[in-house]
Amino acid sequence: MECYDVNGRDNRGSTPLAWAARNGHEEVVEILLGRREVYPDKCDGSGMTPLSYAAWKGHEEVVKMLLGHEEVSPNYPVVFGKTPLSYAAWKGHAGVVEILLGQEGVNLQTPLIYAASGGHEEVVKILLQRAEVSPDEPANSGRTPLLHAAWGGHEGVVKILLGREVNPDKPEMYLRTPLSYAAK
Repeated sequence: MECYDVNGRDNRGSTPLAWAARNGHEEVVEILLGRREVYPDKCDGSGMTPLSYAAWKGHEEVVKMLLGHEEVSPNYPVVFGKTPLSYAAWKGHAGVVEILLGQEGVNLQTPLIYAASGGHEEVVKILLQRAEVSPDEPANSGRTPLLHAAWGGHEGVVKILLGREVNPDKPEMYLRTPLSYAAK
């Protein structure tokens, strides 16, 4: 058919590739990526890329396929600066986290905070294996991974983080500490 746009967007700004990646349809992703006119890193109306959706939903094979294209960036910032690695960490998709960590120059700024706030112990452990990841590094709000884990009641993650060099009394911008969040 010559009367269609393979990069056409729906009312949400999503392309066919974004929908296929989001839903883990490997065969459809492969077909679409085989077309030279498909732009694999195109973001939708909410700023999400096909890689972001695949990482968020935990579709490892789709993530690998997308990363196989040099046009696809593992660091494409989406909503509120979240990267595909942040989405995978937030949802606890350890396999996707491992794949993305294998990419050169991947941004490690906030994934630990997302993994801690989600209570994903395995992902926290994976991220802490990286020398570049600081277990006491706060987000813009001043909240550390420990504070996020305490706030969410994620005892396992709290124990993992306390086993590292962290300040358990480090307050956030409103001067609340991890203990005050745990008590809350």
